[in-house]
Amino acid sequence: MARVASERIDEIQDPELAILRGADYYRMKGYSEGWINQRLQSIKMRKELTDEWKARGILKEKDYAILTNELTKAWSGLTVREYKDLKGLKKENLRDNMTDIELVLNMLAEVSTKAISQAKQPTTFSQSKSIAREGGAIKGHFHRINTKRTVRFDKNLTPPRRMEIINTQ
Repeated sequence: MARVASERIDEIQDPELAILRGADYYRMKGYSEGWINQRLQSIKMRKELTDEWKARGILKEKDYAILTNELTKAWSGLTVREYKDLKGLKKENLRDNMTDIELVLNMLAEVSTKAISQAKQPTTFSQSKSIAREGGAIKGHFHRINTKRTVRFDKNLTPPRRMEIINTQ
């Protein structure tokens, strides 16, 4: 326990150590270096988006969850919980279970949402919700294009569970 406490103190003095520890965690779980780099970049993008929301007066974690749900519903038609259920996740982090393409498109949605928010400078939570939907819709556009090229449909199932991802590697 003393060793863990010492490591956390070291990380406070040098935050890069915490980032490297996170990357090591993903390596131990078997993720590729490319995926790890994308995941770390997605953490940065998410932080920039939440910083933008803070600048607009949104301070509660619950409100971040609501905005994230709006963004996710805009591109997938599913809430975050429904998307996790689709992937068979219980408590696991959704982003830790995304494919390379999902991570990149999610970053696109978050970067787009941040840019729209900076341009429109919303003053209410309702305006920020609308902007989150706009950012999600941008991801949705690219997701649909990608899906046409990489997904086979089973017409016997109902959307969105009819998608069967084809391995494109």
